[in-house]
Amino acid sequence: MNGITAWMEKYLVPIAAKIGSQKHLVALRDSFIGMLPATLAGAMAALISAIVTTFPSALQQMIQGPTKAAASAAAGTGWTLANTPVFKELNNISGLVNQGTLTVIGLIFAFSWGYNLARAYGVNDLAGGIVSTATLMMGLPNQFGRFTTALANIGGMDKATGASKANDAVNTVLSNQFIATWKPGFAAGQLDAGAYFTVMIMGAIAVIIYAKLMLADITIKMPESVPPAVAKAFLAIIPTIAALYIAGIIYYIVNTLSGESLVFLIQKYIAQPFQILSQNIISVLIVTIFVSIFWFFGIHGPNVLSPALDGIWGPLGLDNMNLWNKIHTSGIQHLVANGATSRAHAINGEYVNIWVRGSWDAFAWFGGSGGTITLVLAILIFSKRKDYQIVGRLGLAPGLFNINEPVLFGLPVVLNAIFAIPFVVAPLVAVVVAYVATALQLVNPVVLAVPWVTPPIMNAFMATGFDWRAIIIAIINLAITFFIWAPFVIAANKMEEADLD
Repeated sequence: MNGITAWMEKYLVPIAAKIGSQKHLVALRDSFIGMLPATLAGAMAALISAIVTTFPSALQQMIQGPTKAAASAAAGTGWTLANTPVFKELNNISGLVNQGTLTVIGLIFAFSWGYNLARAYGVNDLAGGIVSTATLMMGLPNQFGRFTTALANIGGMDKATGASKANDAVNTVLSNQFIATWKPGFAAGQLDAGAYFTVMIMGAIAVIIYAKLMLADITIKMPESVPPAVAKAFLAIIPTIAALYIAGIIYYIVNTLSGESLVFLIQKYIAQPFQILSQNIISVLIVTIFVSIFWFFGIHGPNVLSPALDGIWGPLGLDNMNLWNKIHTSGIQHLVANGATSRAHAINGEYVNIWVRGSWDAFAWFGGSGGTITLVLAILIFSKRKDYQIVGRLGLAPGLFNINEPVLFGLPVVLNAIFAIPFVVAPLVAVVVAYVATALQLVNPVVLAVPWVTPPIMNAFMATGFDWRAIIIAIINLAITFFIWAPFVIAANKMEEADLD
């Protein structure tokens, strides 16, 4: 064990330290963290809507059974809060909150990414956020052009002039109304988490160009008499114009040569392959292992791997949530039952992701990375060491809300050779159990973005759209991780006895 630890300290820790300090990755990590208030607000709105519109019927299904519950719903006698005063309004308000957060989370990420990247370069961070946001909007396909092309293809509108080609009066009126009222714009669906990869690539290019020009002092300098805010804005004018025009040239050339928008190409050839690979159990286990290994050496694993966890699995979780809001639990179960768990096997263009960012929190990282709430329980039950008992009691309350730093650094678990094995193995086993259970339709996939501070068991129940089977899977995994941790806690007692002798 000492040999393995020494090898990792020599070869792995320096790599992790470089990753953790690389300014672009740090900026990316900080960008996701910076979005946390908006993400949690949107998640809370989605949960409220889920409780109001779905949870009562789910509870009724548990009490009456699927057949009777379906009959009650068809007869209009099903118990629901959605049509109840106050709850109805609360649901509508939550929809507005969701619309301003998760529906346009890609736009929010664009500003956060540009802001943090510019700050990493030491230049005007506000202008960096604006450059990144503008770069995303520049690349979005114009909905006016797409709509007129679609009408031309079905014979409803002339592609060149926009005039109606329809012979019947109804189509003529509809086409003329469209010309009179439609304004160029963008679909909200292009501003959600699907924009992440476009933002990460094109936003980085534009902001780095902007930052380099700022650092090269290719700017407009104003007299000292000019107010600082105005002078600061003028400094960013030339770098901003140059960055946006270069990004625009890239968009234009790609669109001209390929006939497709760069946003679509990035999604198809970069984002989709990563997302497909992410649904493989091997990929999930690799990330799980490295989160534990980084934490063992005192490096915040989820933060280091945030570009993967939040950049790849995060959008998949939002995709599941959007799908669940549309087709609800019965629709999710239908897709999984028919194998629609990947884009290649989609049914009517819809498919469910088996594993998403929230799946770790729901089924593996109980009390934080490593499943350390079960370590605390094992300490309180089996440990004879006074120092462990003190830390265990102090770490119990934070651990219930998935905050495990008091335990990781208080026992410590960090660089503690005896706890290295369970810290890595416990979440691995839990991930395998949850992944297999989801794939075998024993539990619904995670479809709701639950705040990470939600206590274990409740997290799994809420995240799966209030699937009661998630409670059973969570309890099973808690028991498994507890029994993995317990022998090592007992072994720590013997180590203390040996030290005293």
